[in-house]
Amino acid sequence: MQVWKDYQAENKDRFLDELLALLRIPSVSADSRHNGDTQQCAEAVKLRLQEAGADKVEVCQTAGHPIVYGEKIIDPSLPTVLVYGHYDVQPADPLELWHSGPFEPVIKDGNIYARGSADDKGQFYMHVKAFETMNKTNTIPCNIKFMIEGEEEVGSANLGIFLKENKERLKADVVLISDTSMISLENPSIDTGLRGLAYMEVEVTGPNRDLHSGVYGGAVANPATILAKMIASLHDDNNHITIPGFYDKVQELSAEEREALNAAPFDEEEYKADLGVADVWGEKGYSTIERTGIRPTLEVNGIWGGYTGEGSKTVLPSKAFAKISMRLVPNQDWHEISDLFTKHFESIAPKSVKVKVTKHHGGSPYVTPIDSVAFKAAHQAIHTTFGKDPIPVRGGGSIPIVALFEKELGLKTVLMGFGLDSDNLHSPNEKYGLANYYKGIETIPYFHKFFAEMSK
Repeated sequence: MQVWKDYQAENKDRFLDELLALLRIPSVSADSRHNGDTQQCAEAVKLRLQEAGADKVEVCQTAGHPIVYGEKIIDPSLPTVLVYGHYDVQPADPLELWHSGPFEPVIKDGNIYARGSADDKGQFYMHVKAFETMNKTNTIPCNIKFMIEGEEEVGSANLGIFLKENKERLKADVVLISDTSMISLENPSIDTGLRGLAYMEVEVTGPNRDLHSGVYGGAVANPATILAKMIASLHDDNNHITIPGFYDKVQELSAEEREALNAAPFDEEEYKADLGVADVWGEKGYSTIERTGIRPTLEVNGIWGGYTGEGSKTVLPSKAFAKISMRLVPNQDWHEISDLFTKHFESIAPKSVKVKVTKHHGGSPYVTPIDSVAFKAAHQAIHTTFGKDPIPVRGGGSIPIVALFEKELGLKTVLMGFGLDSDNLHSPNEKYGLANYYKGIETIPYFHKFFAEMSK
C-alpha cells in the first residue's frame, strides 16, 4: 500500500535512530551486573510501544527480568496477532574480537554492528515500527498484542509462569515471531521448524587441590585430560552421538522431504570460505543443510580448567569444566535427553575422578503447519514485497518458548525472520543489514492485512 511506503520513507531515519538507542543499552540477561540495564531496556520498549500507538502498555515484573506487554484492540470480533520478541542479548565476550564497541552501534557496509542488532532487538523492533506505520495511517486490519521478554537468552525461566497467569490477556489467534533468518534477500525463506535445546554443564574433579604437575603428573588423574577424553567419546568415527537412546525418538524425514530440503540454494564452497574453514564436519550420510536443520547435535560451548593466565604455571588442576548444548529434532524431549546425557556422562567417568552434571535449561523442537491461514499470510506477505515465493526451510536454532505457546495458550507460531545466518549471532561483531531491517518493516504490515483477510 502506497500510504505505508510513504510513511516509512518519511520516518526512515527516525526508525533507525530509535533502534540504535535500544542497541546502546547493554541488556545482558545472563549477567546480574546488567540487571539495571535490562530494566532500563524494558522501560524503553514500553515508551516506544506507547509512542507507536499501543493503548495498554505495561512493564510486568517477574522473578527475573521484566516482560513488556502492549496491545491495540480495534475490534474484538477481528482476529488477533500476538507478536513475541526479546530485548535481552547475549554477553559480548570476548570483547577483544569486536571491531567496535558491542554496545556502541556502528553502521558499516550497509550493516548495523552491535550486540542484539539481529538477535533480537533489530527484529522485534521491526514489528513496533510496522505497527506504528499501520496505526498512524489508520490502516490496522486486526488486533495486535505485544509480548517482549527479557530472558530468552537464559531460557525464558519466568515466561511460562507469565503465560499461565495471563491466559485471558494473551488470547490471540496466532503468535508471530521474527527471531530467525532467511536464506538471503535475493532468496527469501520462511522457517517451518526449529530444533529444541538441552543445555548442560559438567564438572570433573580429581585431587582436592591443584597439584605440581612435575611432582604428581603421571600418578594422579588430570581432570582436564579426563574431561577431554570423555567429551571426545561422545561422538564416534562417523560423528554419530554415542549416548545410548539418544536417537530413539528422532523423527526421520522421507527421501522426498530430504530432497525438497536440499533444493534450497546453498553454495558449500561459499559457506566454507565465509567461515574460514577448509572443510565441513558432521554426521556421516547427511548434507550440511540437513545437519543444521533436521539432525540432532551435541556441541561443546565452553571448556576450561587449570591455569589460563599469561605465561606459564605448571599445574595439574583440581577441576575442569565444560558447557555442552544439544540441539534436538521433533519427538525428542529435552528433559529426557538431559537425563540420558547425565546418566551416560556419569557412567563413562573413571574412578579416579568425580563428576557433577547440571541441567541448565532447554526447550522442545517445533514444526510450523504450512497449511495454516497464518503461514499462508506470511507466504503472501513476503511474495508481495520480495516479488517471489519464499522457500520453506528448517531452522537450526532454538526458540524454546515456541512449544510453550502451543502448550499454554493453544497457539501456533509463524516464524517470519529477516536476519541472515551470517549475522554473527552470539558472536563478536554481530550485525544486521539495514536493508533487512527496512524490508521487515515493509513486509510485516502485509502479514496483518492478509491474515485478517484470509481469516474471514
